Amino acid sequence: MHHPSCEACDEEYTLPPVEALMAGTLALLTGYAQSAPDCAHRPLMAAKLVSNLFFLSGHPDLSPAMQTMLANLRTRWQMEAERQQPHTSPPAPTPLWHAAPAGVQ
Repeated sequence: MHHPSCEACDEEYTLPPVEALMAGTLALLTGYAQSAPDCAHRPLMAAKLVSNLFFLSGHPDLSPAMQTMLANLRTRWQMEAERQQPHTSPPAPTPLWHAAPAGVQ
């Protein structure tokens, strides 16, 4: 007899924590690559990738060579995350703006 709660069993995996973090990171990389350049979530995805790569690069279950490679990737993604952040420079004043008072009464 088919159990209704097992319909999703094909999609469930039990992974060691480091592999689960790696799988999530790969899924996030895929989502980032497939998203539109103007997608509002790209900066958040890039920041989460940096975070995941930070934790993976120091994970004791990974070899030193793998840790180094992940640390290098983290540096590259950090630059991408910074590039994705909107520049929040204050708007330039226009002739319609009033000058701020020198003091408050």
